[in-house]
Amino acid sequence: MAERGAKWPWVAVALAVLGIWLYERGGDPTPPPDAAPSARATAPASSGAPPGSSAPSGPASASASPTARGPEDYAPPRFAPEVEKYAAEAGVNPQLVMAVLFNEAYKPHGPEVERAWQKMKPDASFGIANMHRAAYDETRRNRPFADRPWEDLPDDPALAVRAAAWHLHDLGAQLPARWSGSYTRDELMALGYNTGAGNMLAFARGVNPGAEARSYLDRLHDNWAKSADALAAH
Repeated sequence: MAERGAKWPWVAVALAVLGIWLYERGGDPTPPPDAAPSARATAPASSGAPPGSSAPSGPASASASPTARGPEDYAPPRFAPEVEKYAAEAGVNPQLVMAVLFNEAYKPHGPEVERAWQKMKPDASFGIANMHRAAYDETRRNRPFADRPWEDLPDDPALAVRAAAWHLHDLGAQLPARWSGSYTRDELMALGYNTGAGNMLAFARGVNPGAEARSYLDRLHDNWAKSADALAAH
């Protein structure tokens, strides 16, 4: 019986990997930006938090998140303390960071399932914020977590939150003082998180996002109020 029971965790991992595969297989890749003007997006409801990014505050020491093993342990509200801490460190809106975590919670998280999926798809993202290796390696340069490799993300959700906050900061730093599109700063930064800095800057010039980017922004709007609630409950 003990040997049979030991197989169940791997069954759960296999099912989770299958779920990720089915989700990503059904996704609609974002087409290259075209020259069409951007349609106006509905701005997220205000929560009282400033909509834009500010200059980063001083670095803080790395901290490990609480032990997380079950699927419920990776729910975004669980990481409200880390979101508030590292959003302040990076000088970005904590509601934006939390909303990104909600957006990225479409697939199961945890060391076992993420590494199993990465064996099937080497370019897969890691951590609760779904960061790809290239984005993480660029973000960690000259940061307090510069010595932490990308491979640590599945094991340390706090590191994943910290990296996501600084990545959003870096995206915001690339935005011009004024842009022709109708998106808010937070919306553009979220689009940049999903599609890359080049596309973000194109959207700021008025280029129309593709279907996947529009879907990401719609989900950000859907998650905006619950993100404020998750932070308020902390």
